[in-house]
Amino acid sequence: MRSLLLALLASTSLMTPVFTTPAQAAEPADPVVAADTEARTPLAELGKDDPYRWMEEIEGTRAMDWARAQNAATLPKLQGDPRYAALEAQALAILNAKDRVPGVSFAGDGALRNFWQDADHVRGLWRRTTLESYRTVAPTWETILDIDALSKAENANWVFKGAQCLPPHDTRCLVTLSNGGKDAVTIREFDTATKAFVPGGFDLPEGKQNVTWLDQDTLLVAREWEPGQVTKSSYPYVVKSWKRGTPLASAKELYRGTPDDVSAGPYVVRDSDGAVQAVMAYRGVSFFESETYLLTDQGAAKLPFPLKSSIQGYVSGQLVLSLEQDWAEKGFKTGDLISFDLKALKADPAKAQAALVLRPTAKQSVEQVTTTHGKLIVGLLDNVTGVAHAYTHGAQGWTHQKFDLPANSTISLGSTSEKDERLFVSVTGYLAPTTYWLADAGSLKLEQVKASPARFDASTHVVEQFEATSTDGTKIPYFVVRPKAVKYDGQAPTLLYAYGGFQVSMTPAYSGVMGKLWLERGGTYVVANIRGGGEFGPAWHDAALKANRQKAYDDFYAVSQDLIDRKITSPRHLGIMGGSNGGLLMGVALTQRPELYNAVVVQVPLFDMIRYSQIGAGASWVGEYGDPAIPSERAVIAKYDPYSNLKAGQRYPEVFIETSTKDDRVHPAHARKAAARLEELGYPVLYYENIDGGHAASANLAETARRQALEYVYLSKKLMD
Repeated sequence: MRSLLLALLASTSLMTPVFTTPAQAAEPADPVVAADTEARTPLAELGKDDPYRWMEEIEGTRAMDWARAQNAATLPKLQGDPRYAALEAQALAILNAKDRVPGVSFAGDGALRNFWQDADHVRGLWRRTTLESYRTVAPTWETILDIDALSKAENANWVFKGAQCLPPHDTRCLVTLSNGGKDAVTIREFDTATKAFVPGGFDLPEGKQNVTWLDQDTLLVAREWEPGQVTKSSYPYVVKSWKRGTPLASAKELYRGTPDDVSAGPYVVRDSDGAVQAVMAYRGVSFFESETYLLTDQGAAKLPFPLKSSIQGYVSGQLVLSLEQDWAEKGFKTGDLISFDLKALKADPAKAQAALVLRPTAKQSVEQVTTTHGKLIVGLLDNVTGVAHAYTHGAQGWTHQKFDLPANSTISLGSTSEKDERLFVSVTGYLAPTTYWLADAGSLKLEQVKASPARFDASTHVVEQFEATSTDGTKIPYFVVRPKAVKYDGQAPTLLYAYGGFQVSMTPAYSGVMGKLWLERGGTYVVANIRGGGEFGPAWHDAALKANRQKAYDDFYAVSQDLIDRKITSPRHLGIMGGSNGGLLMGVALTQRPELYNAVVVQVPLFDMIRYSQIGAGASWVGEYGDPAIPSERAVIAKYDPYSNLKAGQRYPEVFIETSTKDDRVHPAHARKAAARLEELGYPVLYYENIDGGHAASANLAETARRQALEYVYLSKKLMD
């Protein structure tokens, strides 16, 4: 659930940071009155005097007319710049390049599958090849499903959102299609053997839904079964079992959460042969808290897991969980990876004993967990540098071995094989194109099977790491990618990126477009590891939750000021960018410290924080920001809420605000209101609303190239000219 709601991110990290440990940094929250002692403010009262409430109707005539008028005013200003055409062409050439390395996933039928987009296949091809062919310079691909052809045949704006296939053979799949990129999707049964949708097969109409296979003739489905039967966050909370050949309305209820939850959904535990070992339901009490229920013929039995814990996988009879809170009675700590014997857990949940798999140090964080046929694979951040280990469960408990992958890089775990111990791993860095490795978790053998071509001249730049001291004394690491010949005279055009929320870590990644459109043209790129992220485990995130939200913003200003103090750049040449939660960060920086920046790119943002819980999926994020309906929590939010803190007579730079009409996660009204309010106060503002594209603001590569070219033209005008 958490991954569904997270945002469009960028990259960071390469060297060893110097910092205050998360345990020291996670100070107690400022005291607030307990929520259950306060009278909640009626939701209708929140923002009732807002003159731009009409912008919350996503595709209302008035709102769409306003958005089109804004586009008509903004696009000529940016696209008319003499640099625009070349930047867009360069971005599109990189995004559409035929020599891009296609990422692949193992399928149970022995094939490797891939989803591919380029200039000839704008919406994309779902296709397959063999491992032998994939190893070659020019693999032979067989198309499974052509999304461009499907869209044309159905006169639809389909965006492919993936396919969930039934193990062990993976030939029957649930293909997920989105209209223009929305989170609300349609789901259809597809046969990869015949390469066609199954006649009379499973077909779920559009909605925000969570669906999984139980067996070939049964789906477990969480969706809006009756009009309005969704949570306040707009997600389903009723789980049912749907049998093949029966009407959807006849599905049998298995579990029901409540409208006050974030969501509820099904979870099927399978062994590596595809056999079902347990059927579960999760209840998302809040964004970070959930309950897990074992579903049996006798009903739903709650499992004794901490609220802040997540199932990570099943291997060798062990159900693996990560902990985001201490479990004192069991002797476990925040950040631990633990396991239960599933048979013992099912037999008597109260008496089942957990075993420690891994306890990260203060400088480590568990980033990824996956499984092969018989191994548990763990991807760690160690001092914001990636490492990967293979864990084996035996009579002596858990043992592990380390993969000998390139150091000082981000290591991402890819698709795993359920038939043996193989998995794909990618390795990347700011200036190093991504390499793709086939790893064997049994032998630890590594084979580099692919390497991405360089998209820009990285020889002129260098990566460094520094630290800034935040308001409370916490050391905040940040990474600088700069020209080797830069003079420390405050003149370097510098783009600073950060996110700072939802325990999302900013780790280094190669971006051909950013490198070509910014670095190669003399720009400096900076990423800050501010609190709210997950770089140093759950405590680094918890340090900026709710009442402590200002700490993330203070961290960001500390990095900004440190860049200025080191004379890497100056306010005249310093620009900032962030999306979603990072877009909120941009809005706060604009209203709290506008004197630090000359350019602000606000991507698909949260902005109206007094009404955020009533817009889009906002109610699901109360665990991150607090509840505006509770007076004491609203008082904290109001101090940093960008929308209500916009004022006349300030030193705001001209901002560039972007959103997408089809974004049904972070509602476009946030961006619309921000722009309208700035204009009302007399400030110049650039605004672009992509009519398609969902939360990533791009439904295809051409739209992505246009958005990126617009951003870098804006940054060039503000920071380079």
